[in-house]
Amino acid sequence: MTHELKNIVAAYLLAQNANLKTVLATVVDLDGSSYRKPGVRMLLREDGQMTGAVSGGCVEKEILRQTQSVFENGVAKMMTYDGRYRLGCEGLLYILIEPFEPNVSFLKAFQNVLDARVNFDILSYFKKEEGADEKMGTMFDFSGSSHPIRESFEKTDGYAVFEEIKVPCFQLLIVGAEHDAVQLGSYASKTGWEVTVVASAAEEKTIADFPGIKEMISVEPEMLSADIVDEHTAVILMTHSYVRDLKYLLAVKDTLPVYLGILGPSKRREELLNELIERNPEVDEKLLDRIYGPAGLNIGAETAQEVALSIIAEILSVIRDKKPMMLKDKSGGIHS
Repeated sequence: MTHELKNIVAAYLLAQNANLKTVLATVVDLDGSSYRKPGVRMLLREDGQMTGAVSGGCVEKEILRQTQSVFENGVAKMMTYDGRYRLGCEGLLYILIEPFEPNVSFLKAFQNVLDARVNFDILSYFKKEEGADEKMGTMFDFSGSSHPIRESFEKTDGYAVFEEIKVPCFQLLIVGAEHDAVQLGSYASKTGWEVTVVASAAEEKTIADFPGIKEMISVEPEMLSADIVDEHTAVILMTHSYVRDLKYLLAVKDTLPVYLGILGPSKRREELLNELIERNPEVDEKLLDRIYGPAGLNIGAETAQEVALSIIAEILSVIRDKKPMMLKDKSGGIHS
């Protein structure tokens, strides 16, 4: 996920400041099933500190051991990990380990695509054979410009290619600044989402009141820019004021977030939608289809923390296009 790459780059910068080498481990192929799928990555520092994970914890120790030769000679290598008898996942992982030495141009281009919220490609060149090979490596494509993660790497024909298209970080726009908004922002940021809180200046709240969030916007509904909402955005209205929720709903009426949640009972939702349609008969039906209220899954949530979990779970089910159910009732594989 893109937010995991953000964490990896941030960890690299800290390691660079400490004059510590880093390597990147990427799952580039899989035979069978596993806890995580190809594309998952982790960064390892030469002092043993790790950022990210490629499994539930078992594989990481072996990766750390395998990285020692890469730290010593700077040559990429392929390792395999057979989880059929150790993880119970019935899968054989192919993990590319390579020096992570992005230059200034890479770092600038990476930040630019994050800020612009556009897709980018990652291509890893490898062979499914254990051992060192300096011609294996990874290239990022930012808006048509290629950037290797180490300057000495150049792609070579004859290698398998694992390609990924990364989308912008998922973002959550929380409209409201009460205690439950604080909890939702905290839980969502820990999930890896970029969280923005929108509240009236009269609420006298600052970003310090919302641990973990990316940004706070103090703005009245009439001045809220709809440009911050895109197809990778979920919006939740939770001002605890019918009038204010309506005004903010009108402010985003011309957008198409992937999810638009409304706190409160069904009757309140219907009143809001009826007034929205009455004021804007031409409102896009796609927007109406993306409105969820009462927001959240029916898990018996009572506290603000539990409500936050139920809302996050519902948003995940929407963006992953999954019908919520207990896994014990699911036939077939977990991820099928």
